[in-house]
Amino acid sequence: MPEPKRNAADGQWTKIWRSGKQCGGVIVAILVLATTLRAGGTDPAPDLTQLSLEDLMRVKVTSVSRKAQLLTKAGAAVFVITREDIRRSGMTKLPELLRTVPGVDVARITANSWAVSIRGFNDRYSTKVLVLIDGRTIFTQEFSGVFWDQQTVPLEEIERIEVIRGPGGTVWGANAVNGVINIITMKSQDTKGALVSLGTGSQESAQGYARAGGAIGEKATYRFYGKYFNTESSNWNGGRSAGDGWNGNQFGFRTDWQLSANDVLTVQADAFHSNEGQTLTAVVPKQGFQTLTFGDRIEARTKNVLAKWNHTFANGSESSLNVFYNDAARVDQGSDDQDTADVDFQYHFRSGERQDIVTGFGYRHTKLFYEGYYSYGYNAPSFESNLVNGFIQDEVTLSATLTLTVGTKLERNSFTGFEYEPSAQLVWAPNERQSLWVSAARAIRQPSWFYANSILDAASFPLDGGGLGVFRLLGNSNNQAEKLIDFEIGYRKQIKNRLTLDLTAFRSYYHGIVTSENGAPFFELDPGPPHLVIPSTWENRARARNYGAEAFATWQATRRWRLSPGFSYLQMKVIRDASSTDAGVELVTGSSPKYQARLHSTIDLLGNLEWDSAAYYVSGLTPSIGGIHTDPIGRYTRVDTRLGWRFKEHMEFSLVGQNLLAPRRLEFSRLEQQNATPVQRSITGNVTWRF
Repeated sequence: MPEPKRNAADGQWTKIWRSGKQCGGVIVAILVLATTLRAGGTDPAPDLTQLSLEDLMRVKVTSVSRKAQLLTKAGAAVFVITREDIRRSGMTKLPELLRTVPGVDVARITANSWAVSIRGFNDRYSTKVLVLIDGRTIFTQEFSGVFWDQQTVPLEEIERIEVIRGPGGTVWGANAVNGVINIITMKSQDTKGALVSLGTGSQESAQGYARAGGAIGEKATYRFYGKYFNTESSNWNGGRSAGDGWNGNQFGFRTDWQLSANDVLTVQADAFHSNEGQTLTAVVPKQGFQTLTFGDRIEARTKNVLAKWNHTFANGSESSLNVFYNDAARVDQGSDDQDTADVDFQYHFRSGERQDIVTGFGYRHTKLFYEGYYSYGYNAPSFESNLVNGFIQDEVTLSATLTLTVGTKLERNSFTGFEYEPSAQLVWAPNERQSLWVSAARAIRQPSWFYANSILDAASFPLDGGGLGVFRLLGNSNNQAEKLIDFEIGYRKQIKNRLTLDLTAFRSYYHGIVTSENGAPFFELDPGPPHLVIPSTWENRARARNYGAEAFATWQATRRWRLSPGFSYLQMKVIRDASSTDAGVELVTGSSPKYQARLHSTIDLLGNLEWDSAAYYVSGLTPSIGGIHTDPIGRYTRVDTRLGWRFKEHMEFSLVGQNLLAPRRLEFSRLEQQNATPVQRSITGNVTWRF
């Protein structure tokens, strides 16, 4: 079995974080501090699901136009996961929480990896969805995707999650193609006092979280936290361990300063480290190009710091300056290090009585380094990229009930140069209870370092008459941006006082989809043995057409019982150009379900008891590797339930059961190299104290 390399930084981090002892010390320190804080410092902000349905229709969102606007005035398919939704979901991991959103496809690959997408093209590195945490983009420039195991923002810190289904490139830029997931954490003034949460279960064997917060004089507040978790390995049928266990720890802080009546400064930082396992099936050139299946380790760490300054001018206009630095390192089939520095400025103002304008500009610098261990590497070990952008969006009030929003994003990136992403939204809202909207938008996914520069020995095979052949994928520095033209229509309606309804239909056209195109074979002597290389280069020789619909509702059946059904339908078709030799690109449609449905039920029983249940239906998948359908995933139904008891205002107990209908099943098929492991039935207990 190949042994992964280590560098000095890996050893240093391992010493710092070994066995979670330091994180345990952080949690203990917070526990000690918590006992010294005054009681009654519980979170004061109201939970949105405690509000009436009429109040929920008046919830304000910020992700659609980068300004606060009523949900009924948003010309996009947007869904909000509230703080109370998070608490009552029973979920412990961020990607699992996204299952609750209609139109979002979440498939667990292993106990520490997920495929998360919106409106198709699902993959471990879903490259068409942009994810942000408090305005900080978290995708890796290497793949233009997200490592979800490195995004472990504590769920107890989250104020809400706004999910846009559909393009958001006009305000958020490249890679906001099929959607935007915007995670917004709570202000420190809303987390005064202390909170401690402990849990254990059949797979989530240890969970610990503690935070403490308070005031710094009269103008500032703070909080800091520590977190530890341990996830046991999954088991194959027969009880054999799948070797995908996961443990990690994290700590961080946030401060909010009211510098003046018109100025607010936020500074926050986080540090995270984890150790994980996986099973790989990979070609190993250093062992004669044998295809081996073996257990491998993953070690991930991130450090980030963010500062945000909001200023309100005398005329009511607003400006925001957001600066962050992120350092992410990873040992995963190689040694990977990415540093990102980002500056973003925006200005919001009104022009006359009819125009509401948001504009801004930004700059991002990214530096990457990668050293491959097995079959995967790069022509050049390091890469630097720059992204310069500017945008403007104008909301024009045409009448008392009709608004038109138009805008565009202009970007210059290191791969394809100049790109533009315009959009238009027309919203008719005759009253606060209903709205009808239509939109059109263009968005792009810029190439990643992987598609531009990679070398991947994907498979080896014996040649007729003797000898060895190797199928090799090669990067292409002339790769173009994938482009989307999208059209949508949506309707929102509050029907009396007990029912809300949200409907969306869309039609999407993709151009420049990445394909792998065959090249001329050649012989290679080093590394031995001598072998014939069958090269294939990444190019843009396919297009796609998607259409579908999404619907969800909220029904207040009684004063204590709320039901929330949801449904999504997706039809995909990928078509390769006549000049393409990639027979597999058309099979991409098999990686995303055609139908998804979910039903959530929340019941407030007597005696402060809560009973929450959720059922999810997902139609079957037929993912592919190298143009061949592999390991089809049958349709499945998942059922979760939670029983909670709130003791006064300061203590809460919960018991959560997940995947209750089957002892174990797969949700996603085997990918290139990483092998999927079964999702299994689990039980988790949790207790939370507030001081």
